Order: sequence, then C-alpha cells, then structure tokens
Amino acid sequence: MSDPNETVPIPEEIQEALREYPWWLVLLDGIAALGIGLLLFIAPAAATEALVVVFGWYWLITGLLALFSVIRDQTHRGWHLASGLLSVIAGIYIIGSPLVGTAILVGVATIMLGINGVLIGAADIGRAYHGGGWGIGVLGLLSIVIGAAIALDFPRFMGAMPWLWAVLATVAGVVGIVAAFQLRRAAPAK
Repeated sequence: MSDPNETVPIPEEIQEALREYPWWLVLLDGIAALGIGLLLFIAPAAATEALVVVFGWYWLITGLLALFSVIRDQTHRGWHLASGLLSVIAGIYIIGSPLVGTAILVGVATIMLGINGVLIGAADIGRAYHGGGWGIGVLGLLSIVIGAAIALDFPRFMGAMPWLWAVLATVAGVVGIVAAFQLRRAAPAK
C-alpha cells in the first residue's frame, strides 16, 4: 500500500513551465472563478445573463478578429470566414437580446451536457464489453439514460445549469487559489 503523503514526481518540462508561469496570474484566475461561482450562487439568473453578455462581446470581438485574419492569413480561409461570421452574428444577437441569448445558450449547454452523458455512457459500455467489468457497463447504461433524458427534455433541466456552473466555478476558484500559493512556494527565489 502506498503512503498517502508520498509526493508524485513532476516531469522536468512541466516544472520548467511552472517556474516561468507567474503565480499571481493563477491567483487572479482563481479569485475571478471563485467570484463568478459565488455570484452564480447568490443571483443565478442575473449572473448567468451577465456572463452570457460577456460571451456575446467575446464572440463579437473574436469574430471580427477572425474576419480580419482572412486578409492576412490565406490558410483555411473558408473556416476563418465562416467562424468569424458566425461569431459576429452570435455576438451581435446576444448583446442585442440578452434574455433570449441567455435562454438559447443555456438550452444549448443543457443539450450538450445530455449528449456528453450519452457518449460517456456508450464509451463505458464499450469498456465493459472489452473486459472492464459489469459495474462500468451498468454505470454506462445509467449515464446513457440520464444523458438522453437531459438532452430530450432539456427545458426541464435548464434551470440546473447555473447551479452546476456555480459549483464548478467555485471549485475551480478554490483549486486555482491553492495552486497559486503552491506555485509561489515552489518558485525559485530571485
């Protein structure tokens, strides 16, 4: 049995990348994620709408940049043009109609969550079939049923998405803050 306090060696190339990454940037990421998570817990509807509007501006700006890149970069011109136009249209629509944009975005995210559950379940059944054991197969079947229920009846599950995002953002924020201080402690003295 292994010692739970035993540390796992980190490969040298990862250690080098961590030494060059500023710990305070990880701290800022963690604080931002924690703040978003807490806002989603306190006011889920308003925070979700605000985040969707931020995504709208992000898509508008990245879409415009993609369209401008078509002029400079001739590779994959069609993809850049299509993704740029789609991003600009989505950004303008969401900024212009934040409530409808929020409903659409949360609905699409809910459907994607359900589809993801179905795909993970199918992969688990495949693993069970190839010797992974019957337990993983049962869990895979359960994942398919739950994922299909979410994807096919997504309006019923849409209300849970902000809460799910709140939990994920809060956990990511705490992990980011802890990781920042671990990076700071591990950083060589200058």
